[in-house]
Amino acid sequence: MSSTPLLDTIASPADLRQLAPAELPRLAQELRDFLIESVAQTGGHLSSNLGTVELTLALHYVYNTPEDRLVWDVGHQTYTHKIITGRRAGMARLRMQDGVSGFPRRCESPYDTFGVGHSSTSISAALGMAVAARNKQESRNVVAIIGDGAMSAGQAFEALNNAGVIDANLLVILNDNDMSISPPVGALNKYLARLLSGQTFNAARRAGEKVLSLVPSVLELARRAEEHVKGMVVPGTMFEELGFNYIGPIDGHDLDSLIPTLQNLRELDGPQFLHIVTRKGQGYKLAEADPVLYHGVAKFDCTGGIQPASGSKPSYTKIFGDWLCDMAAQDERLIGITPAMCEGSGLSRFACEYPQRYHDVGIAEQHALTFAAGLACEGMKPVVAIYSTFLQRAYDQLIHDVALQELPVVLAIDRGGLVGADGATHNGAFDLSFLTCIPNMLVMTPSDEQECRDMLTTAYQHDGPSAVRYPRGSGPGVAVDDKLTALPIGKGEIHRHSKQPETAPRVALLAFGSMLAPALAAAEQLDATVANMRFVKPLDTDLLHSLAANHTLLVSIEENSIIGGAGSEIARHLAQAGISTPLLRLGLPDRFIDHGDCTALLGQLGLDAQGISNSIQTWLAAAGCHTQNPV
Repeated sequence: MSSTPLLDTIASPADLRQLAPAELPRLAQELRDFLIESVAQTGGHLSSNLGTVELTLALHYVYNTPEDRLVWDVGHQTYTHKIITGRRAGMARLRMQDGVSGFPRRCESPYDTFGVGHSSTSISAALGMAVAARNKQESRNVVAIIGDGAMSAGQAFEALNNAGVIDANLLVILNDNDMSISPPVGALNKYLARLLSGQTFNAARRAGEKVLSLVPSVLELARRAEEHVKGMVVPGTMFEELGFNYIGPIDGHDLDSLIPTLQNLRELDGPQFLHIVTRKGQGYKLAEADPVLYHGVAKFDCTGGIQPASGSKPSYTKIFGDWLCDMAAQDERLIGITPAMCEGSGLSRFACEYPQRYHDVGIAEQHALTFAAGLACEGMKPVVAIYSTFLQRAYDQLIHDVALQELPVVLAIDRGGLVGADGATHNGAFDLSFLTCIPNMLVMTPSDEQECRDMLTTAYQHDGPSAVRYPRGSGPGVAVDDKLTALPIGKGEIHRHSKQPETAPRVALLAFGSMLAPALAAAEQLDATVANMRFVKPLDTDLLHSLAANHTLLVSIEENSIIGGAGSEIARHLAQAGISTPLLRLGLPDRFIDHGDCTALLGQLGLDAQGISNSIQTWLAAAGCHTQNPV
């Protein structure tokens, strides 16, 4: 046997297809070893990628990629796909600025057929590609790979329903990694998968349909008989009813089963559905034992595993989780809701302490909001813990089902602003814009941990829809008490007064949420006034009028899109009030921000202390406001 690693010989799927089938298990092991060592150095999604090594190899081995289209769902399971499609060296800068993305991106590789970072889009996109190939008379296979969690979203079933009607040539692979490989995934099931996906069986079925079509009642009886017979040995009746030919479940780590089954399915026409069972963390004992812990990881020692952090500041997520339990202890009406993000949104403790009041609705953000609305109609107090970008998927429900009816639903919005390594698909860049324009909404942005807790209490006590939007990670480290204190709605506060004489140019920084800290640092350079605005809606108009009357320039600073956010709301109010004090708006630019270190990205975008100071100095110079000392 050659001592050269097989992985060193693979620069593209074309190289992979030169290997003998017997060599693939060795390559799979080398890939697993590389994944563990690589992700330990960079951080990233580990357990989900360890679970899809064999599936990825089998797909690229059987299909002529990139001519044949592989459409991945969510995309955090595509590291093996990236490695064997020419990006192995780039994995050293995975999720770093100017490095390889943690998700498929069309601009990164022709093998990334659809950009993705959110769940449950693969079947819809793949169906579109399949229909396009049919209309263009191009012979091309299209495969959607979707995880079992993503199948809980309505969009997946909308696409399945449509695909069965269109009758396009599409293969949907359900990667079922939520249950262990049980007895049904054995020798009998492997044989049935090959039989049911084979040409002989399907040719006989088509011939039978043609003959029996002369007697419709008999044809319908035969179809029902086939479904019931298959239903006794496979759990695919629902997919058959949607118009798919269901195969499986089969062992997703067994290449001897995967490859011939995929080869058979490649030759079939119409919608096909392959159900495979895999194990998250496969091949790495620590990840197998705790796939949730190893789902998304920071850098770690792959020999010793992930060690608990010590002495670190509590994250905003933990602040929320503790507040939720404290409030639940005082009010039995509180119901906690999350769309499949229990750990990420900080509900683990609540789920243990109040299991009857905890609801994980799956990847179903639309349902989560309307479910909360129904609870609120009956006098309950629902709190929906949701990531900023995932809330985008439930925008109609927020407007139509919650805000229009003025229902007291609390949105605890995590990951507001830039999120770093996950990049453009997960940056919470638009929430202040799309929340502020909705009537009846109360929108708050905490600048520290205590303020986050107080704002959550404010939202909970508010008799209407409310949102508390906080960033990923920890805050400045402010000590948090155990009280449940509400803030006066629509009131900000001054954190620093300028000492400049009234005859000199005076600047007031209007900071929202995470931007308070850099605003205070910039103010030290400029001798500027700093206001912690706290509320995006309603604005503290009294404070705004006072600052406008005593300052040369107002500067709004937010970690949100410059279009339509807090600064736009201030500009709208100033115009309505006839206030002519100039306003400089600072925020995220009108483009999608790529992955990278948050601190570095904010600096490049001019949203750190020096960037804020530079923007203000430039504006003052252009306006002819010169002084001997910095403003």
